[in-house]
Amino acid sequence: MATPSTIVSKNIGSILSSALDAGGGLLRLTPTWVPRSFLHPGRRIKLHPDDYYAFGAHRGGIDERWFASTTEAMNDNRTPDEGLSYIKFEGKRFQLREAVAEAGERMIGKTMWDKYKRWPVYSKFFDNMGPIPHHMHQKHEHAALTNQQGKPEAYYFPPQLNNVDNNFAYTFMGLEPGTTKDQVRKCLENWNKGDNGITYLSRAYRLKRGAGWLIPAGVLHAPGSLCTYEPQWGSDVFGMFQNIVEGRYVPWDLLVKDVPKDKHQDLDFIISQLDWEKNVDTHFMAHNALDPIVDEAVSGNGCTDRWITYGKIDGQQLFSAKELTLEPGAKCTIKDAGASGWITVQGKGRMGKLDIQTPVSIRFGEEPDDEIFITCEAAAKGVTLENTGTEPLVGLRYFGPDTHAAVPMVGDGRKQ
Repeated sequence: MATPSTIVSKNIGSILSSALDAGGGLLRLTPTWVPRSFLHPGRRIKLHPDDYYAFGAHRGGIDERWFASTTEAMNDNRTPDEGLSYIKFEGKRFQLREAVAEAGERMIGKTMWDKYKRWPVYSKFFDNMGPIPHHMHQKHEHAALTNQQGKPEAYYFPPQLNNVDNNFAYTFMGLEPGTTKDQVRKCLENWNKGDNGITYLSRAYRLKRGAGWLIPAGVLHAPGSLCTYEPQWGSDVFGMFQNIVEGRYVPWDLLVKDVPKDKHQDLDFIISQLDWEKNVDTHFMAHNALDPIVDEAVSGNGCTDRWITYGKIDGQQLFSAKELTLEPGAKCTIKDAGASGWITVQGKGRMGKLDIQTPVSIRFGEEPDDEIFITCEAAAKGVTLENTGTEPLVGLRYFGPDTHAAVPMVGDGRKQ
């Protein structure tokens, strides 16, 4: 196992200021690994094969890596800092959440800091061998009943992390138009009678590398086995509506973990958490599928910047993401309207004063140079990137709410 840098948890103002000055507003982040006891790792997120059960077999395998996260993973038996990203600087590291609390405006901009008092989004690699249960993430009004926030999310399937399909590269999404609430209720009533059959009420879509989806809160989905990049709201709420997947039983507790205790057996309430109209949408693909869109305004001369997550959810720009590709020897400067979390998925180069490189394999506890938080301050000045390698340099970066004056709308990519 690698020896990680020393954690600093008090009086971080001085070291944060030094790190910001040294990096020109760019901050190195260390890997944030998250296990899930009910899932089977897909083994494509570059973690060393010996380390997928580094948290202990009782915690389950590591199938997620979270990026620029100030959101805790709400797992049973979790570690105190599970899901939280760390900044590293000169042999020390401290939480991104603490850095945002210390220097909010400099980190994420005045508007976002004044409104949220935190970095309200995160992203992750989500990597499984097979499908996961048909589930939903609560809308804000339902999550608030357990003092949490709702969680809309988005998918993108990076080709660099999907050399194989694994077991089931299809995702059930929503419910077949015409499905009734009584049919869903019957599935819940049959929880302990074998497969409850909820996916018979749904429709599976084949997953496409280099494309993605937008998934509003309250919409059922059973992610398939492509490794997924997921920008999302800063919450970890969910409710599993499927009781058996690939022979694995899903306990009732995972259906109601984010439901008030007095509602744990209230089937009508559980079903009411679903956004029914979005689930039975007759044009679900047209309203939710995302194809990449080249941002012509900032592309050219060996640099291609693509929108991969865009659109609005219930009229709000909650998060967005782009994929930047630099050809060998190319150099460009990007100016974004706000902060972002960056992960390098191919190649090597430089970002401002910092070297960046995609590792082949990461030992648990190692701190590779592939992840960066681009502060609002750095984004406004412009960040220069250069490909110093012999293959394309590719990075994914995601943004918080209302960062851009305008984003493409869902469906614009399909028109192209």
